[in-house]
Amino acid sequence: MIPFPADHPGSENLERPIPKSTPATMSQRLAGFLSFERNVGAASGAVFLLGLGEELWKKYLPKYLESLGASVPVVGLFGTAEDFFDAMYQYPGGWFADHWGRRKAFLTFLAAAAVGYLIYFLSPSWPYLFLGLAFVMVWQSMGSPAIFATIGDALPAEQRAMGFTVYSILKRVPMVISPLVGGLIIAAMGIRSGIRAGLSITLLLALVSVPLLLMMRLPPTSADAVKIHGVWKSFHAVLKRLLISDIAIRTCEGMADVFTILYVTNISGIPIARYGVLVAVQLATAILVYIPSAKLAERIGRKPVVIATFVCFAMYPVAVVLAQNFTQLIGAFVIGGLREIGEPARKAMIVDFAAPQLRARTVGLYYLLRSFSITPASAIGGLLWKIHPSAPFFTAGAIGLIGTLLFAAMVDAEPQSQ
Repeated sequence: MIPFPADHPGSENLERPIPKSTPATMSQRLAGFLSFERNVGAASGAVFLLGLGEELWKKYLPKYLESLGASVPVVGLFGTAEDFFDAMYQYPGGWFADHWGRRKAFLTFLAAAAVGYLIYFLSPSWPYLFLGLAFVMVWQSMGSPAIFATIGDALPAEQRAMGFTVYSILKRVPMVISPLVGGLIIAAMGIRSGIRAGLSITLLLALVSVPLLLMMRLPPTSADAVKIHGVWKSFHAVLKRLLISDIAIRTCEGMADVFTILYVTNISGIPIARYGVLVAVQLATAILVYIPSAKLAERIGRKPVVIATFVCFAMYPVAVVLAQNFTQLIGAFVIGGLREIGEPARKAMIVDFAAPQLRARTVGLYYLLRSFSITPASAIGGLLWKIHPSAPFFTAGAIGLIGTLLFAAMVDAEPQSQ
């Protein structure tokens, strides 16, 4: 039986048998199978709602930049700026989550993101989008350690991979639905008006997310004065080796992903509405493999499924440029979706190796180091594009292969329960 918190509705009935025919039994079995817990559900629900809005326009931001006068190198610089903010925000996000508590941290991050959406909406030219990005990334990057810590706090070690699976599904369902809707809106209204319509919807959904976050009941877990170097010293050796391989894999991703929409629409000649279909295929694939891969990781260990994920990271950019038609592009984007096979297992490894009292800060420092290390990737990809549009994709594939080999060779231990 899954241990729910004492204030969870219906928790007083969990210890005595319930007739199999009652609806409560089915819901409790489903909650047990999915490792569902109220705090995890509230945070994941907010991520789901924000995702419904953000994914209406997020994949189309390079085209929005282009419509506001940005060149391809500027688009690459925007991707680098995104990685920079992602790096710099991670550790502060973990600190706030540990010291303020998860709920207060999430509400603050949400308010900052709403400011960013408004700046995007009002931007008359592309430089303003860099200012908006600084606010929008607060929710995504500062909120990431808080999400990890919430799952780590609320679930025992053996249920965390499934907890991350549920969170990942709720995060990615909007990535299937919203790009399709966003593509249709943009096709009907044009790039600028369509994206601004999507931003209006996102602001509304941010407001709707507030009551969900207010449901959270996890208190601050630490008031200690451990500094960032002390958090680094707490890193397990396996966590450090995972970080090295992860940096290579995310360099692969960062070098090519921001240019995918430009390659598919400008070089391959695919209409932007059909690009929305490709994104939906990619995310639908990811969602379909999440639960089976989480259960597989429980049976065979986490390392094999993480290796599978890293292989797909290496294959995806190469598959995009080798595709000769829309059908082959669908195959490439299926590979892109399969990059998520081992993501819940990898995230569970990070949480398992983090000291409980430093959990959010450990996650924050891990992602700070990872994101800071890959910050130049998109800018380098933009320079490679000027040599040839396929150059960043083939280079990314080679780097992804190196990252896969590093992980297979160095990470030789399964995480232990805290």
